[in-house]
Amino acid sequence: MGMLSSIAFCDSTLKLSLFFVLFNPVYWNVVSRLEYYTHFLTKITKNPRNGCYILGTTIFSLCLIRSHYFIEAMNNQATSEFLQNYLTKAIAIVLIIVGQVLVVTSTYQLGIVGTYCGDYFGILMKERVTEFPFNICNNPMYRGSTLTFLGYALFYAKPAGILIAYCVHLVYESAIKFEEPFTIKIYSSQKQNGKAVN
Repeated sequence: MGMLSSIAFCDSTLKLSLFFVLFNPVYWNVVSRLEYYTHFLTKITKNPRNGCYILGTTIFSLCLIRSHYFIEAMNNQATSEFLQNYLTKAIAIVLIIVGQVLVVTSTYQLGIVGTYCGDYFGILMKERVTEFPFNICNNPMYRGSTLTFLGYALFYAKPAGILIAYCVHLVYESAIKFEEPFTIKIYSSQKQNGKAVN
């Protein structure tokens, strides 16, 4: 409770950080589904891959903005003496390394198109990816991102950072429940229609 009371909830950078934590998954889910039903990006770019690259660029840019405000919020918030010790820093470093490994390797396995909602553009994987890190956890990119946020919060001993990391966790868990059934639907429809998978 002491750490919670140290958080300056009125800080604008904290509010902006939390806003982008919530907004980003909403953005890519809304735009992806709009593309799936209307093909508006494919029509604009004349090519589904180009449309996917545009969406991927905007998603990546929004993630950079989210990271910027996360860092700014951390800089503006109080530091917890309780978290300032070598054990916490060691745990934080491990979390950051594991988190980044999960993010980078899942991006490598999926490729740019697979990472940035290519299936909504009709660009499907030939088969389910089961290599590392998908063989140790589901949704490794979301897990890795959450661990990275938490790691940085612990490393700099910022209770506000822990709050943001927890919100990242909640938002991603909600996104998974929203996205996974729709992804299954996309692949099921493709098989029923007898279309070739890219």
